[in-house]
Amino acid sequence: MSEILLQIDGKAVKAKQGMTVLDAARSADIAIPTLCHHEQLEPYGGCRLCTVEIETRGRKRLVAGCLYPVEPDLIVRTRTEKIDSIRKMILELLLAHAPDSPQLQDLAREYRADRDRFEKEASFCVLCGLCIRYCAEIKKKYAVGFINNGARREINFIPEIAAGECWNCKECFPLCPTSYLQAAYHLTEALAFPSLSSRSASKRLVTTTTL
Repeated sequence: MSEILLQIDGKAVKAKQGMTVLDAARSADIAIPTLCHHEQLEPYGGCRLCTVEIETRGRKRLVAGCLYPVEPDLIVRTRTEKIDSIRKMILELLLAHAPDSPQLQDLAREYRADRDRFEKEASFCVLCGLCIRYCAEIKKKYAVGFINNGARREINFIPEIAAGECWNCKECFPLCPTSYLQAAYHLTEALAFPSLSSRSASKRLVTTTTL
């Protein structure tokens, strides 16, 4: 596998073909925040906290670091006024859903995000998709998925599958960046009201094959 030389925050970084900007940055101990990324899972680009500025042939643009592949002579900037402003806005929006998340609170302090800027939406879910993708890609069980679209989008466990698989697994629970109990709540709700969950899932489930 060929070696690629790029520049991240003024530092020369060696990367291998097939790595992403996020991979290369982490290999050089350069921090880029992310909520939806996991080393065992395919890149998703959902939270957009990993937004960075890249420069190629004098042209600059913003990309998701977890998705953008490294290339020779690429120039990457992980902290600029614009990037910090984008991350601050994203964090303020996410804090409206999960204001008590320690991970979000730590990032909010770093980027000076106002946790009370937006009206609270007590979902406690930031739609990172980690539980869904882990269940599909690692466990191959497809016991949880997204339902609805837009502002109404949420996760939902499939009762018929979850009843036989989830209580003895729960491996996705610790992946949740907001709360272990949030995942447990959704699972319990699905099993306690299976007819409602089944009807919702069958009508509006966004299959994990599209992730």
